[in-house]
Amino acid sequence: MNYLKEVVVMLLLGPYLILLGKEVSGGQITGKGVINLAHRQSSWTPLMQTSANLSEITSIRSFFEFRTLDPEGAIFYGDTKDGKDWFVLSLRDGIPEMQIGKADILVSVKGGRKLNDGAWHLMELRSEGKFVVLKANNNVELVVGLHSKLAEEELTGKIRLGLGGMLVDKQKLFHPFQPGMDACIRGGQWLNLSTLWDTEPTWEPRPCFSEIKRGSYFPGTGIAIFNTSDLPGLKTEEAGITIEIFGSWTGTTLSFQSIGFQYISGPEVQLGLKEASETASLSHEPATFTVNILKHTLVVNGKAELETESLDFFSMWKKGMLLTFGGVPDEREDAKSIHHLRGCLEKILVQGQVIDLDQALYKHSAVSSHSCPAEAVNELI
Repeated sequence: MNYLKEVVVMLLLGPYLILLGKEVSGGQITGKGVINLAHRQSSWTPLMQTSANLSEITSIRSFFEFRTLDPEGAIFYGDTKDGKDWFVLSLRDGIPEMQIGKADILVSVKGGRKLNDGAWHLMELRSEGKFVVLKANNNVELVVGLHSKLAEEELTGKIRLGLGGMLVDKQKLFHPFQPGMDACIRGGQWLNLSTLWDTEPTWEPRPCFSEIKRGSYFPGTGIAIFNTSDLPGLKTEEAGITIEIFGSWTGTTLSFQSIGFQYISGPEVQLGLKEASETASLSHEPATFTVNILKHTLVVNGKAELETESLDFFSMWKKGMLLTFGGVPDEREDAKSIHHLRGCLEKILVQGQVIDLDQALYKHSAVSSHSCPAEAVNELI
């Protein structure tokens, strides 16, 4: 595990510093346009945030259109008293969840219909005294009541708002969740505020596709890296370990890296063993791509690509290799490459279990974890 962490730092720190050396793209934007929450460096800090004096607030009501296929992540956050009292709206299993921290009370309530169906939903959040109401498509989905004798009734100071993350420590959550949200928001009206929102310093605004389908989208830039020791492991030696990928793409599909070993599968399969190397060609990228890992053999789409008694792939998998989807970790991450994957991985299975890119050891911000442009639909909004 320590080796993998060192490798990731060495391979990815260089491109990251290059990115920091560029003129940053963050700044101030309006909260009313189309906002893609998916592409970001930080997982917890909001993609964008704003603040205002509470004396300026005349309507405790916000509404916006929201679309996602992601089952879990942070949508909307607000707090007062510099985070002593806070609120966050998120999804869990596709279902809305509200968590509130106020004085001595923590509340977590989940309910309503699933919203991660890829359709646009009109969302409304409003305060009704001691109650917070969530509506979706003009239907009340969730009502949360909260009262504390320790809370101050008259609020003064500032209110802070955030999209796609939180401004307080995640340890304050009553019910932890994965914050990354592959979603789009448009037409936002946030309280009655007309102030601009501050964005992450490295954030580059990205459009949203007009129609989407389930899958992980690689635009020709960026990779996702897993530690194999964190993935499902060996059940029987006879069956080995199976990786299945479904979708449509070109470029590098996956690669393995460990000490003295590298395997790359893409337009050309390259096998590196210490100082020796071999190459073999795949005729095309199939709609289904399967790698079966046996003790001393790698089988790709039913064909043995590598057989060696000197390596024990089962031990290497358990100890930890870098399994990378979409490219090779030592390629420059901030530039497009003919070797990087371009297309939609509709489903990734390891030992029959679906793999979520949000669980990756590292994922480039250009990669969308849960949505791809629908077939034959590439218009942007």
